[in-house]
Amino acid sequence: MNIELIVFDMAGTTVSEGGAVYKCLRATLSGYGLGLPMDALHEVKGHDKREALRILIERSNLREELLPGLDAIHEDFVERMIGFYREDPSVGEMPGAAETFRWLQQRGIKTALNTGFSRDIAQTLIDRLGWQREGLIDASVTSDEVERGRPHPEMIRHLMKQLGIADSQRVAKVGDTPADLLEGKNAGCGLNIGVTQGSSTREQLEPFPYDHLIGSVAELPELLASA
Repeated sequence: MNIELIVFDMAGTTVSEGGAVYKCLRATLSGYGLGLPMDALHEVKGHDKREALRILIERSNLREELLPGLDAIHEDFVERMIGFYREDPSVGEMPGAAETFRWLQQRGIKTALNTGFSRDIAQTLIDRLGWQREGLIDASVTSDEVERGRPHPEMIRHLMKQLGIADSQRVAKVGDTPADLLEGKNAGCGLNIGVTQGSSTREQLEPFPYDHLIGSVAELPELLASA
């Protein structure tokens, strides 16, 4: 299979941040009086974060009180995330991410990022990790730059158009959530790869459409070389 583009998720796939995104989602809602257990967040992993907040609020008994203020609640979340990603020492790349990007680059395979974050959060991470500055990624897209985020295919299609890839069978999607795998399936990607050492376990990913499950992005070159 001749893969020309690989679309990687960020947090939990290429970015190590200790699950901060879900901790911040939970802390944000807690600040508005809505307490949630961590396992309640699994279903919204990988989704556009404004949409994730809306879903969590709609399922609560505070929906009538909180939904009118969704924009402000999302802005609170964004500020928390930017502050954490800019300053917290725990934030870094997943082991092997940059090496994998370089391996792909050397073989003429384009590398792109997509995410359920808005651009302001994602760019904070990209700038901190230096991937764009060092020329390790060819493009990125965020959920607020398309009509619909995951599990819909719009972000992948946006990247294909931007990078001149016409055939989705020449695209691989790599991510650590069910929403990533559903996105890859909905976009018709030729390879749909789940990562099991991020925010989801192998058991949590197995019910969803995938071609391969790997532990981390560091294992991707070996997988592609043997395909």
